[in-house]
Amino acid sequence: MNLNQIHNVYFIGIGGIGMSALARYFKNIGKQVSGYDKTPTMLTDELIESGISIHFEDNIDLIPKDYYIENTLVIITPAVPKNHSEWNFFLEREYQVKKRAEVLGIITKDTFCFAVAGTHGKTTTSSILGHILYESGADVTAFIGGIVENYNSNLIGSGKTVTVVEADEFDRSFLHLHPNIACITSMDADHLDIYGTSQAIEESFIEFASKVEDKSNLFITKELPIEGVTCAVNEDAVFKAFNVRVGNGSYTFDVQTPTEIIEDLQFRLPGKHNLMNALMAIAMAKLFGTPTDAIAKAIASFKGIKRRFSYQIKTDRLVYIDDYAHHPTEINAVHQAVRELYPNQKVLAIFQPHLFSRTRDFADDFAKSLSAFDEVVLLDIYPARELPMEGISSKWLMDKMTNRDKKLVQKNDLIPTILASDATVIVTIGAGDIGELVPTIKKAINETL
Repeated sequence: MNLNQIHNVYFIGIGGIGMSALARYFKNIGKQVSGYDKTPTMLTDELIESGISIHFEDNIDLIPKDYYIENTLVIITPAVPKNHSEWNFFLEREYQVKKRAEVLGIITKDTFCFAVAGTHGKTTTSSILGHILYESGADVTAFIGGIVENYNSNLIGSGKTVTVVEADEFDRSFLHLHPNIACITSMDADHLDIYGTSQAIEESFIEFASKVEDKSNLFITKELPIEGVTCAVNEDAVFKAFNVRVGNGSYTFDVQTPTEIIEDLQFRLPGKHNLMNALMAIAMAKLFGTPTDAIAKAIASFKGIKRRFSYQIKTDRLVYIDDYAHHPTEINAVHQAVRELYPNQKVLAIFQPHLFSRTRDFADDFAKSLSAFDEVVLLDIYPARELPMEGISSKWLMDKMTNRDKKLVQKNDLIPTILASDATVIVTIGAGDIGELVPTIKKAINETL
């Protein structure tokens, strides 16, 4: 497929974080872009503001009349149901209909591609790497699964020869990519609704790793059963972060590379997991030939990603942090960072479980992770693409938790519950629509300070 022959790009599910980045990309390179989504969000508002036409009704009459078969690419998200009338309209007329992952595969085939894989850390690592490359003057476009604070966008740069992409394991999407340099940040069990077993996930990551023929171009953590260049924090590895110091909510650390020691790197994202993400990005940038001083400057200026340990309120009296964590390992990382930064303070975690299947598959691990917080408020499970499962609920999960201070609340009772707490650190956690509640929660808390 030749993208140069495409004039129009139509998205079904344009408001998703990955889909919207592609929409911005195609608009940047001069294509006519429009699409459908189920509901308006902050992301769709931004796309409309940028000149992209979006509608929110599944109605074939709303498809632009000048989108002809020979010059239109249709991109769909896996979340779209098979009976979607617009999708079927394009299929019946034999338009070119591709999944987002397939389109990323086409784009990365014709560029020098950095691919960031892993069940956790993809978005942060990709963002740091994209920021380093962009700030150093590389001709890069980075497709990000979150909104990067430095750019207020999920797209970094507008380059045509270098790409940074998140290699998403969901639905085996990452097997469409053509990586020149890649990393794997983690291989924990997840998406068991797709894979069935943790062994199947591991096999899929091994297949992804095989796409990088030269293993000196593949960066891995030490515990992974894959050949590659090792990265570690405070452990021996080919790339090692060490001499880590914490002060004023940020890190200073050194990095040992195969050829040098980089001293006193400044990095403001808290949590050991983020140090590892930064190290992976540094290693890939060094291999690409990015100058050390450019890497150091970019690491210091990286502001983070919205909904990734994102400070909403930061005062002497109270701190409010929002995070996208939706897996027990990610919740553990949030807890570790909070305890490191705010020892001896009472922490309230508000968690919205994401997917019935994930809640079922990791219930005991979720219960253990959440029980580490002083106080926990649970919202109902966010179903996303799923129908309810009998017996699987937030109440069922809460009963497994060992906290004394735990409760299940409805959204309309959430703010009074938060305001009644005496916690000095508040964290909202989850990948569902809890992110849409953050501005309201922030406003309510601010009014009491």
